[in-house]
Amino acid sequence: MTDTTTHIGTVEHIDPHALVIEANVRPSAPLTAAFVQSIRENGVLTPVLARRDENGNVLVRAGQRRTLAAREAGATTIPVYIVDADEAPAERIIQQMVENDQREALTDGDRAAAFQQLAFEGMSVTAIAKRTATKPKDVKTALAVAENAVAASAIHEHPLTLDQAAVLIEFDDDATRAQLIEVATSDPAQFTHAAQRARDERTRAKVKADAEADLTARGYTILDHEVYYGDSGHTNIRELRTQDGERVNVEDIENVDGRAAYVRVPWNGDAQVVYYLSDPKAAGFRKEGASAAGPMTDEQKAERRTLIANNKAWASAQVVRREWLTTLLSRKTLPKDTAAVIATGLTVHRQAVSLATRDGNTLAHELLGIGRGGYWEADKLAALVEQTPDKAQHVALAVVLGAIENVTSKQTWRHPSPTDRAYFTQLAAWGYGLSEVEQIVTTANEDTTADYAEDFDDTDDE
Repeated sequence: MTDTTTHIGTVEHIDPHALVIEANVRPSAPLTAAFVQSIRENGVLTPVLARRDENGNVLVRAGQRRTLAAREAGATTIPVYIVDADEAPAERIIQQMVENDQREALTDGDRAAAFQQLAFEGMSVTAIAKRTATKPKDVKTALAVAENAVAASAIHEHPLTLDQAAVLIEFDDDATRAQLIEVATSDPAQFTHAAQRARDERTRAKVKADAEADLTARGYTILDHEVYYGDSGHTNIRELRTQDGERVNVEDIENVDGRAAYVRVPWNGDAQVVYYLSDPKAAGFRKEGASAAGPMTDEQKAERRTLIANNKAWASAQVVRREWLTTLLSRKTLPKDTAAVIATGLTVHRQAVSLATRDGNTLAHELLGIGRGGYWEADKLAALVEQTPDKAQHVALAVVLGAIENVTSKQTWRHPSPTDRAYFTQLAAWGYGLSEVEQIVTTANEDTTADYAEDFDDTDDE
C-alpha cells in the first residue's frame, strides 16, 4: 500500500519582511537584477510554500528566492500558501527537493514562441522586455527566430540556444545549417568559430564566383582544382617563356586557344587567379625551370591543404577572438588576475607593446570601442582615463591585449613561441573558447611546432 500525504492549506497575502526563511536544501539563493525586475513588474505569481510554527511565525519552506526578491523589489505583500507541515528535517528536505524537481524551465524555443504571441497581442519589444525582465536585444533575437521557419523548427528539434538558432537565419543552404546544428549539439564551445568560418567561406565563395564569371566572359575555361607543377593536362604560365626568353604574362594568352584559369580565395579574402594553357607549344611558348622539380607528392598536397585550411580558420578565429576581447573589456569587473596580466604584458611582451604604442595602438582603441585621434589630437586612451578614472585598468589591459593581438598572424599557429602559448592559454583560462587552430598554439612545443610553409613559396601561400 502506498502512503500519500496531502497538505491542504490556505493562501494568505503577507509582507515578505514578516516571513522567516527556513533552512533550505539550496545553501544560497542568488538574485539577479532580471529576476528582481520581474518581481517588481509582475509581483510573485506563484505562492511560496510555508508553515506556521507554535509561536505564530510563518516559515517559508519553498520559495526563499521569491521572498528575498520581493523584499528587494519593495513588494508590500506576496501570496503565501500555508500548510500544516511537519517540522521534522526529513519532511522539510523532501518537500524542498520535490518542489524544485517538479519545475521545468521554459526552453528557448518555448520562450521565442511566447514572445511571438505577445508581439501578436500588440506588445512592443520594449514592453515585452520590461514585463519579462529580458534584455531588448534578447527579445529581438527570440522574435527573429520565431518568425523564421528554419530557425524555429531547429530550436524545437535540437537543444539550441536562441543565439545559435538566430545564426541559422544568416544562411540559406541546408548543408551549412546542418553543419552548424551538428557543432551546436556536439561541441557547442566551437559554435561561434564554426559560424564565423561559415560566414567567411560564404564571402569567399561570392568573390570566387564573381571572378570566375568575369574569366568565363573573357573566354577562359574554369578549372575546378589547382594544377600543380608537373601535373599533366594544363601548364601554369609561370612555367612558360616566350621564344625571346621573356616570362609569359596574362596579356600574352588573352586570345590564345586552350587558356584556362583556377580561382582561389585565400585567408585575406582577395581573389587570386592562376592561369594555364592546355597546349603551350601550339601557342609558341616553351617550358622552363619550375617543371623540373616534378609533380607534388600526395604528402605535399595534403600539407598544402592543411596549410590553406588552417590559414583560413585562423582568419575566422581572429574575428571571433577580438569580438570576445571587446566584450571582456566592456565588463564592469575584469578578471581577478588582470593586474598580473598587465604586468606580464609590459615586461614579457614589452617589444609588442612598444611597437603598438609607437603606432598609436589602433587595436587598443578598437577593443575599447573608441575612435583613434589624429596625429595632432590628444591621446583618446589618456582622455578616457582622465574622464573615467575607474576605467584605468580597462585601458591598461586594452593596451596590452591590443599590442599582443597586433603581432599575431597566421605565422602564430605555424611557429608558436612560448609567449604565444602563454597568451592563448591565458585567454582560455578567462573563458575564451579556443578554436581548433588556436589550440595548435597552446599544445605545440619546440619539437612539434607546426611547420607547413617551408615547401611552398609566398605566391602559393594561402
